[in-house]
Amino acid sequence: MTRLRTWDAHLRGFYAILDRDDEALARTLVDPAGAGARVLQVRIKPAGARAVLAAARMARRVTREVGAMLVVNDRLDLALAVEADGVHLGQDDLAIADARAVLAGRSLAIGVSTHDLAQVRAALAAGADYLGFGPVFTTATKANPDPVVGLAGLTAAAALARASGVPLVAIGGITVEHGAALCAAGADAACAIAAVNGSPDPATAGRTLAAHWRA
Repeated sequence: MTRLRTWDAHLRGFYAILDRDDEALARTLVDPAGAGARVLQVRIKPAGARAVLAAARMARRVTREVGAMLVVNDRLDLALAVEADGVHLGQDDLAIADARAVLAGRSLAIGVSTHDLAQVRAALAAGADYLGFGPVFTTATKANPDPVVGLAGLTAAAALARASGVPLVAIGGITVEHGAALCAAGADAACAIAAVNGSPDPATAGRTLAAHWRA
């Protein structure tokens, strides 16, 4: 399958997560005058399908207004229901081949969370459109996080992804102060949920993180 090259241009700098049904936050994250993210992933846990669907529909409307990409976490069915641009799969979710079979040729980017180099190689071989890799640092976002990979692990994973022409997003324990190191390690973008969404000023936090990729 030909990779979605138009997708790659959006995966640069700040990769935003919408972790609650909050339209004001969604607009702040993707507004070019706000945090300015060009990708917004809906990831609301724990929440039932109907609650996630409502938030995703809102996020679809908001992202279309500013030309940002919308990703739905875990749920391919909900991604299709709201006409999202992508779905992000974890290691325990659908395999990429099974997701492609469900899509039956429809254009939808598939991202995969990876936590070690073996998983990176497997996702690349399976045809992932982009990767999340981490946790780079200690994270409180997950109850049972995978082992911390550190900047050395990120550098190695980014090199593998770059050789395959696949963008890589650094995930896990990231703060705005980490931006320079993550960019230098080869990550194409970074995801910082608590550091941005929990900030008194999410717009400034997102812009500060993204600034290292604009230098």
